[in-house]
Amino acid sequence: MGGLAGLLPIILMFVLFYFLLIRPQQKRQKAVQQMQNDLQKGDKIVTIGGLHGFVDAIDEGQIVIKCGDGSRLTYDRAAVRDVVEKSKGTSLEK
Repeated sequence: MGGLAGLLPIILMFVLFYFLLIRPQQKRQKAVQQMQNDLQKGDKIVTIGGLHGFVDAIDEGQIVIKCGDGSRLTYDRAAVRDVVEKSKGTSLEK
């Protein structure tokens, strides 16, 4: 019985780490992945580098972003940090 009492604090610590650190991070990653998969042409986005623009074309792993003076830049989908505004005709669900 003494061995179990010695392991109890370590087990409790792992449970706390899971619920306070690991599980919320997994939920955030899943939400970001879903947002990147739901990108549509016309969405106003911000990249991880701070570039603001509109999605002009979508490929399987890349997107073309139209920005500022009409220039088009190609980025990986993973570089999209946030969708600021969904394209017209679709609603932004939260």
